Amino acid sequence: MKFLVTGGCGFVGAAVCRRFADAYADAEIIALDSLRRRGSETNVAELEGRGVRVIHGDIRQPADVDSLGPVDWVIDAAAEPSVLAGTAAGGHTGRRQLVDHNLLGTVNLLEAAARWQAGVVLLSTSRVYSIPALASLPLIEQGGRLGAPAFALDTTRSLPTGLSPAGISEAFSTAAPVSLYGATKLACETLALEYAHAVGTPLVVDRCGVLAGAGQFGRADQGIFSWWIHRWAAGRPLSFIGFGGRGLQVRDCLHPDDLADLLLRQLAAARGGQPELVHAAGGTAAATSLAELSGWCSTRFGHHDVAASPETRPYDLPWVVLDHAAATARHGWKPTRTPESIFEEIADHAERHPGWLHRCGG
Repeated sequence: MKFLVTGGCGFVGAAVCRRFADAYADAEIIALDSLRRRGSETNVAELEGRGVRVIHGDIRQPADVDSLGPVDWVIDAAAEPSVLAGTAAGGHTGRRQLVDHNLLGTVNLLEAAARWQAGVVLLSTSRVYSIPALASLPLIEQGGRLGAPAFALDTTRSLPTGLSPAGISEAFSTAAPVSLYGATKLACETLALEYAHAVGTPLVVDRCGVLAGAGQFGRADQGIFSWWIHRWAAGRPLSFIGFGGRGLQVRDCLHPDDLADLLLRQLAAARGGQPELVHAAGGTAAATSLAELSGWCSTRFGHHDVAASPETRPYDLPWVVLDHAAATARHGWKPTRTPESIFEEIADHAERHPGWLHRCGG
């Protein structure tokens, strides 16, 4: 068995490579990475020590991809991961760069996989869902899992299609606008489904919730749990932005090792002509508000002042919790890492690597 993991030195890609190296003792695993993202270089030596073949290359260059085949599976974990990419707030990543990387790069992978008759795993995102629909969810304020205030669904009101007390399902609206980032990922999903139908090869699409764990490359728009804990531990400024400036906004979190465990089950069950699209997420059991996370950090590290900025920015959303019922029904999979265990793992990493945010550009 031969696997190509793109973005293989990234936070998620490296976790997939490690898990696959443990699960497939005789497999050849190739991690293709441009090493553009600060922090990704820290994973190279460990992966090579596990027998993973690390290749410096770019999925935007067809020749870089073509030179590595044929393979049995392509796992596409390469992406510009920020919802702000292509906006004025998105820093150095422009609109064309976002499209080239997230969409055209994936087209290069789909073309190569079709020639190789390889299966494809596409790691997608909750950001494919409609921003206006998510922004208008019926919400109330209540105490969250950890006691601090948090937004929660108002189940006494009518809920839109694709929403239940268990969270957002795969049937929720994907109507525009979804952000330029979300649009590239949604377009990738559509193209991947068309390629799979045309070629008859296996396809798995996982719409991921917020992934979090030790070693994540900290930026607020890409990994809020990790970034927040590292900033708290370092005594750096933090702000509750939007929604009254009280930290009521809620996300669910998932450890990448749990995602990798789901991938192993999906690959074992995958068949050509039967594409799969499910959520890989922590669900309501892992739903945590920023106020709750701050309470946890205060207990773990001590008090830290958090400023309040009540204005709501474009693309900010009050409550995004994905329901993983479809993945559970298909594969008997559920996340095994609790949010608190993930937070503790990040906190321990922050104490052992006090300069991590600077090293990763966060």
